[in-house]
Amino acid sequence: MTAFSAQLPATVPVTVGDRCCFGGTDLVVIGGPCSVESAAMVLDTALSVAASGARMLRGGAFKPRTSPHTFQGMGDPALDLLAQAGERAGLPVVTEVTDPRHVDRVAGVADMLQVGARNMQNYALLAEVGRSGKPVLLKRGLAATLKEFLLAAEHIRVAGNDAVVLCERGIRTFETASRFTLDVTAVPVLKAESHLPVIVDPSHAGGRAPLVAPLARAAIAAGADGLIVEVHPEPATAQSDAEQSLTFAAFAELMVQVERVALAVGRTIGAAPLAVGASV
Repeated sequence: MTAFSAQLPATVPVTVGDRCCFGGTDLVVIGGPCSVESAAMVLDTALSVAASGARMLRGGAFKPRTSPHTFQGMGDPALDLLAQAGERAGLPVVTEVTDPRHVDRVAGVADMLQVGARNMQNYALLAEVGRSGKPVLLKRGLAATLKEFLLAAEHIRVAGNDAVVLCERGIRTFETASRFTLDVTAVPVLKAESHLPVIVDPSHAGGRAPLVAPLARAAIAAGADGLIVEVHPEPATAQSDAEQSLTFAAFAELMVQVERVALAVGRTIGAAPLAVGASV
C-alpha cells in the first residue's frame, strides 16, 4: 500500500441493474434479511425496504455459519424466492455465493454476487465470480488487513471482472462490547488506495440492532458509498442474526437519519420506486 494522500483517486462507478450505481453522488442502501426464510417473509421485506428508499434487496440462500448446527439457509429454492421478491419490489438483488460450483446458478438469478467475509481468501471462488460477468460485492475478512482485502479484489479483477464493490463489515479485535469492531478508517484508506466503491455493513459490525444506526451514520460521514443492512419483519423470530436485524420501522428511521448525514457531506439518497401494483 502506498502512503495515504489527501488527493483521493476518482472512484469508478459500478452499475447494477438499470438504475443502481455504486460510487456516484447518490448513495446505495441495500436492505433485506440475513436469510430467506419463506416467500411471504422475503416479499414483505422487499416491499418495505423499497418503500423506505433502499436501492437493492439482499437475502441469503446459502449461509456459511460458524456452527454447523445452526440454520444454513434454504439453499437453491431461496434464490427463486429472492428473485421474485426483487422483481415485485422493483429492486435488483444481491446474494452470497459460497462455492465455485454454485456460481453459474446464482449468477443466473442474482444481479450481484456477494463473497462473504469467511470466503474473502477463497481464491478458487474469487476467480469463478470474476469469470461470471456479474458485479461482485466483496466483504473484508474478519482478520484481514486492508492490503489483503485489496489483493483479494485483484483476484476477481485479473479473472476479467472490474465491477467490484468493497464492503467493510468490521474486524475481530479484543473488544467484546460489539460483535466486531467497525474499522471506519478503512473507508478513506481504501478510497485512497483504490478506485473501487466502498460500502459498510453496520449490522455485522455492531451485532446489535441499537448499534446499527450510529455506525451507519459514521460510515456515511467517513465517505462510504453505501450501506448493507439486515432487515426482518420480526427480528426476534429470525433464524439467523436476530439480534442485529432491524424492524421495518427501525429501517425507515435509519434511512431518514442517513439521508441527513448524506446531505451534510454532499451526497444524496435516491429512493427506488415501488413496482407497479406493489404495496406494503
